[in-house]
Amino acid sequence: MKVFIEQQIISAVRGLLSGRVNEVLHNEEFDMPFVEFGDYGGSGSVVPAITLVSCEKSDKERIVRLAAYAVIITFSLPETFEVESHCYGITAAVGMALRENPTLGGIVDRAVITGEKYVPPKKPNCGEGWGVVISLRITVENL
Repeated sequence: MKVFIEQQIISAVRGLLSGRVNEVLHNEEFDMPFVEFGDYGGSGSVVPAITLVSCEKSDKERIVRLAAYAVIITFSLPETFEVESHCYGITAAVGMALRENPTLGGIVDRAVITGEKYVPPKKPNCGEGWGVVISLRITVENL
């Protein structure tokens, strides 16, 4: 069975989040939620959505056989007293993990964060949670 590069990228990002990002969050002095995947819905964890949004290839990139993928990681966090700190901590942990492993274990040539967006609830204390959106640019050569 052939595994496409897109599947490998999403799998590598999942591995980074459930591996190194969780290690960084565990070592924080504050109680931080862990990254989980699946139908887990406990209060001590968050379940991110990983979306491969696009793949762009300019004429120059086609010649040198380079593809640039845009990946978005979205975290939804319940509104609590420390949720704002959790948002910043998760973003910092993802950034640290990517700086330590910019090739995602050798799957890609380079992965960098291109944007971080914090989304507070429209109305505070109404039960709507916070959101963190992290945008990545992932480049792969010699496809």
